[in-house]
Amino acid sequence: MITDYILNKIMADLVRTHLQNGDLAPSFEGVDQDGNSHQLSDYSQDKLVLFFYPKDNTPGCTAEVCNLRDNYAELLKAGYKLLGVSADTKRKHQNFISKFDLPFPLLADTDHMIINAYGVWGRKKFMGREFDGILRTTFVIEGGKIKQVFDRVKTSDHASQIMV
Repeated sequence: MITDYILNKIMADLVRTHLQNGDLAPSFEGVDQDGNSHQLSDYSQDKLVLFFYPKDNTPGCTAEVCNLRDNYAELLKAGYKLLGVSADTKRKHQNFISKFDLPFPLLADTDHMIINAYGVWGRKKFMGREFDGILRTTFVIEGGKIKQVFDRVKTSDHASQIMV
């Protein structure tokens, strides 16, 4: 007999991103909290950590960005550049960055263009309620190709996942 827990895990796996290691990263252009434009081609010589998270100022998202902030110097030293993406507005991102002293830009993807291109919008379940939202996912992109996909992000220890 399949329990609800197992069924939910199976369903969660079905809606995860279609992108895999070795795939070309979808091109994107987005605007950060300060109105600066960022596009994939800006990072062609870098190891880009493109992380998608559901919402500013929520417990899991705060834990994730603070872990990345606390390990930012190590990530930079290892050659990584970071870009966060959520559907929140520039203003919400500005407040989030100020509140937690975040050193990396956050893209305001209010029209879901980047979110949809990377396949990180899908069905979620939280506290017995089902809804559509951003599936917490991180892509490490190098030379325009996806080197790693993290769809099981450890919010309080995400930097160590990336630097393995």
